[in-house]
Amino acid sequence: MSLNSELKNLKFLLNSGISEFIQNIPNPIYQTKKDKKEIKNSGKIKNIADIQTSSELKEFIKNSSVCALKKSAIQTVVSDGNSSSKIMLIGEAPGAEEDKYGKPFVGRGGQLLDKMLAAIGLDRNKVYISNVVPWRPPGNRQPTTEEILQCLPFIQKHIEIINPSILILLGGTAAKALLTTNQGITKLRGTWHQYNSLGLSNPIFTRAIFHPAFLLRSPGYKKQTWEDLLEIQKKIKLNEIN
Repeated sequence: MSLNSELKNLKFLLNSGISEFIQNIPNPIYQTKKDKKEIKNSGKIKNIADIQTSSELKEFIKNSSVCALKKSAIQTVVSDGNSSSKIMLIGEAPGAEEDKYGKPFVGRGGQLLDKMLAAIGLDRNKVYISNVVPWRPPGNRQPTTEEILQCLPFIQKHIEIINPSILILLGGTAAKALLTTNQGITKLRGTWHQYNSLGLSNPIFTRAIFHPAFLLRSPGYKKQTWEDLLEIQKKIKLNEIN
């Protein structure tokens, strides 16, 4: 059964009035009055499901210790751009420059990304940018599968909050993680996909393209990326997305 089919079945159950499932561990919604009072007085959100805004999510991620990458990173890099945008871009993880300045895509790859956006009439004031992993892996290595899974709830919640009309996945790591597939970026690019989750009312048009850092190393793939960018531009105009 596909992921979309699973989600449709779960949404059907929710719409039918089923909101709880029997499980072997205590449900956290059943808290004593003392527990609720302590949470209220602490001023900190302890459950990611309770987060409503991007600012709450940023604070939650900064206070999180779920991933060991945080220990070696200088800063927690969450996002940049316009949080009201209907176009969201997601990369892999911060690099050295991003870790230094606390913003995604500010190094050489980020400069190329700015040019790519400008080529189709976009800029950072018109899009919202984040990463699957908010902390820089040592030596700019690729994050491990375990690290990606530890951080995945952050970006999934982020997508639900921003609720974009178009999702652009930069590189294979972001594409495989969010499209839940083992296929590589060369097979995933060149076509439209749909991103879906229980927290979304409708699927999101999703396009996977080569990561700007990869294009710096392999400029021969820029032609294919330009084709993807033109398709993104066409989708923006067709759906009148601002």
